[in-house]
Amino acid sequence: MVKIPEDVIEEIRSQVNIVDVVSQFVQLKQSGKNLFGLCPFHEERTPSFSVSEDKQIFHCFSCGRGGNVFKFLMELQNISFPEAVKKVAEMKNISVDDKYFRGSGNSQSAAENSQQKQLIDLHEQSVKLYNHILTNTKMGEPALNYLHKRGVTDDTIAVYQLGYAPAQRLLKPFFDERKVDFQLLRKSGLFSEDQDGNLRDRFVDRVMYPIRNGSGQTIAFSGRLLTTDSDMPKYLNSPETEIFNKRKVLFNLDLARPNIRSKDPAILFEGFMDVITAYQAGIKSGIASMGTSLTEQQIYDIKRITHEVVISYDGDTPGQKAIKRAIDAFNEQKSQIEMKIISIPGGMDPDEFIRNKGADDFKQLIIHAQAPIEFELSFLKKQYNLDSEVDQTNYIAEALKLISRVDSSISRDLYLNRLAQEFGVDKSLLQQQLAPLLARPNTQASEQQHAYHKPAQTVKQQKHYSLVEKAEMQLMNRMLHYHDIWLKVSNVSGFSFVDEQYQMLYLLAEGYFTKFDDYNVATFSNLISEDSLQSLLVDIDMLELPDNPTDAEIDSYLNILMHRAPVEEKLKKKRAELKQATKIGDVDKQRALTIEIVKLEQQKRMKQQV
Repeated sequence: MVKIPEDVIEEIRSQVNIVDVVSQFVQLKQSGKNLFGLCPFHEERTPSFSVSEDKQIFHCFSCGRGGNVFKFLMELQNISFPEAVKKVAEMKNISVDDKYFRGSGNSQSAAENSQQKQLIDLHEQSVKLYNHILTNTKMGEPALNYLHKRGVTDDTIAVYQLGYAPAQRLLKPFFDERKVDFQLLRKSGLFSEDQDGNLRDRFVDRVMYPIRNGSGQTIAFSGRLLTTDSDMPKYLNSPETEIFNKRKVLFNLDLARPNIRSKDPAILFEGFMDVITAYQAGIKSGIASMGTSLTEQQIYDIKRITHEVVISYDGDTPGQKAIKRAIDAFNEQKSQIEMKIISIPGGMDPDEFIRNKGADDFKQLIIHAQAPIEFELSFLKKQYNLDSEVDQTNYIAEALKLISRVDSSISRDLYLNRLAQEFGVDKSLLQQQLAPLLARPNTQASEQQHAYHKPAQTVKQQKHYSLVEKAEMQLMNRMLHYHDIWLKVSNVSGFSFVDEQYQMLYLLAEGYFTKFDDYNVATFSNLISEDSLQSLLVDIDMLELPDNPTDAEIDSYLNILMHRAPVEEKLKKKRAELKQATKIGDVDKQRALTIEIVKLEQQKRMKQQV
């Protein structure tokens, strides 16, 4: 592979705003000079992930990751540097010679990701085959007719690349003809294995719904049985593989994300057809979990990109129970997401409602969606026989617990009025029962209800640096940003940084300044291949130091690094030797070392006064 020229890399980077790229994956909010959001690289409750639009870099104060736009995509999507450059170029429609990307990726990352990429490629090929069978063959006609009867258009079939796995098993011969490795096929999840070790197509006579990851790559399938067969499950999903974990995937997130970013609420559905029918009707922010209760990872992925979610599950009893579980799951994770609930009339599911009533009526349901408390009170009421005085009493007690979690005192009062009128109870009695519930401090439920209304706070975790490392960081920051300081320090005879990492950055910076007159952290970052050095550079650049450094400040750093640091290192060594001499009882050596330590301490005090 031909190395991408530095001027080409810089041209691509300079034409893309890192905020636009990061915002596709992280919900960012302005806080001071920078934008903050939840880190996409680890789970956290309080935003510590920062993006500097001025500097065109990102930095997480918790996990320490940082770098420019290329580094962000490399970390997020587990891709090589050339692949990241190519993706950024494609975002801005920048034409770059293909020779730079042939065989892209360094040997280490290529080895690490090779199998994952091969598995994804198998799924992408399977998508094309299944889609071709559905749309272009006679054996696919029954499946195509089924989708058309459900109102799915050819355009929607193309968008979602829906397909058909025929009763005649074709996938295994398809890959055998291409001489795909047997062990890779075993690991793909596309086949089942019999007792003799033979592989057979897992999906047979099923309408195929490709499942994509957040980057739009197909990683699994869900197949709906086309013909009635009591021995086979109606829906069959891919098993868990190296590239697919159903607890970590949200169906349609890749297509919904841009619409959610444009301020549409995330619509959480139960089924794939709900999402697809809504998308076809112009409601394009729908997502769905993988047939299981919402997981912590799925909630975190939603929380990263939006603060508002509308839950739209089936209108029947199982669907209502699933809504209650979803509300509880969001609350348990302290998601700080504003929830609203759609109650679909007539026990219909969203797919059925949209097809029968139309998109406009469903949009009205979204507009008039309930607050969770409204839904929970209604759901709670169905658990009791309200003709019974005992059940009425129990319902009121449980309803008061729900009302106690409401943040607004006005809203609480309105709910109390409703409860009093509905059951003919004196409101003052309800207020007396509510008072002790409100007095309980910091209950988990009240934290959940209050969470969204609290102003967003960001966390900057302070690392503890030694005196020497603090001086190295601050001096490096000054040298990079002020060329006169760079010239002054680089001309000091015998100067070098104490720590090897800082010295390496210093040497790389020398090379940078031979090519560029002005310092730009995002540009300099392109010249650094080592992850730890990139993170260190971002840490250095994110330091908040006063403007206009003085000569005294720089001289202080130089004194610490060139005079005090060597003394500190000797002291550390001598103290270790003294500890060992004491341990073995060598009195003479203890005496000699003590004298040396005293002299070094005197030198240290003298250096501090310089």
